[in-house]
Amino acid sequence: MKAVVITHFGGPECLAVKEVTEPLYSSHEVLIKVRAAGMNRPDIFQRKGNYAAPEGVSADIPGLEVAGEIVAVGESVSEWKIGDRVCALLSGAGYAQYVAVNQGQCLPIPEGFSYIEAAALPETLFTVYHNVFQRGALMNSQAFLVHGGSGGIGSMAIQLAKLCGAKVYTTVSSDKKAVYCKSLGADVVINYNEEDYEVVIGVDQIDVVLDSIGGDYFAKNIQVMKPDGHLVYINAMKGGKVELNLFKLMQKRIYLSGSLLRSRPVLFKRTVRDEIMQQIFPLLNKKTLQSNVYRTFRLEEAVAAHQLLDSGDFMGKLVFDLQ
Repeated sequence: MKAVVITHFGGPECLAVKEVTEPLYSSHEVLIKVRAAGMNRPDIFQRKGNYAAPEGVSADIPGLEVAGEIVAVGESVSEWKIGDRVCALLSGAGYAQYVAVNQGQCLPIPEGFSYIEAAALPETLFTVYHNVFQRGALMNSQAFLVHGGSGGIGSMAIQLAKLCGAKVYTTVSSDKKAVYCKSLGADVVINYNEEDYEVVIGVDQIDVVLDSIGGDYFAKNIQVMKPDGHLVYINAMKGGKVELNLFKLMQKRIYLSGSLLRSRPVLFKRTVRDEIMQQIFPLLNKKTLQSNVYRTFRLEEAVAAHQLLDSGDFMGKLVFDLQ
C-alpha cells in the first residue's frame, strides 16, 4: 500500500510517499480501507521527532484519524462487519491506504457526512468531549473559553459547547478567523493581536477553560475564571513552565487538570467512544455540526499539506483525500 512516511525528522520536506506493507490486524481489530485521513498538530510534533509513537505503533507514518470502509474484521470483533462505513481514532499510521484499529475506537459516520468530513471528526471529538465535558464538567448555561477557536480543536469545542447550551468565548489571531468562529456559534470572539482577552472578559467570568497555549496565558486564565472553575490543558505552545500563585488557586478553588489522548489505553478510548455515542451522536447532523474541513490534499501532496499545517494560516481541519 501507499503511505506518507517520515524519512527523517525535520520540516515538511522530510515527508515522502512510499510503498509499505499493509498492516496486520489482530482478533479485536478491524482493517479499514482509508478514504480520507485527518491532519492534526501532533502530526507535526511526530514529524519533528518530538512526539514518539506509542509502543507497537508505526513510528514513521503519522496520522491520528481516518474515515473509510471496513474490509476485514478480526475473529473477536462483534461491533462491526465488512462493508461498514466508519471513522476511527488512531494511535498513528493514518496517512495510508489501509489502517488496522481496535473495534472500540471506531464510530459510525454520522448521517449526511462524507468520508472527508467524517475524517475530521475523531481526534477533535474525542479530545473535546473528554477534556471539556468529562474533565471540565461543562454544563448548560455555563461560560466556556477555548483558545484558538478557529483550529480543529477550537472549532469542535465551540460547536459542542453551544450544543450543550453554554455561552462560548474564544480567542483568535485575525478578524477573518473571528468571523469564522462566530459562524460556528461563538458568542464572544477576541482578536488577541488587538485586545487582551483578560481585560475584555474580566475577572471571575468563566466556568471552564480549554487551553493549548500555556505560558503567560496561565495566570490570565486563573484571573478570568469563576470560583470552582475548571482549567484544562491539552498543550502548551507558549511554554509548559508557568508560575502558580497557590493562594489564588485556593481562594478560587480552581480545578486544574490536563491530559494527553494518544498514549491512553484502548479501554479508556473505548469508554470515551461509548459516552460520545450516547451523549453526543444523537445531536449530530448536518444542521447542528458544521463541517470544518478547510482544504483537502492527495497523499502525494503531503509536503504542501504540512507546510500549510505548520503555518496555521487556515481555519478548521486539513484532510487527505484518498478516494
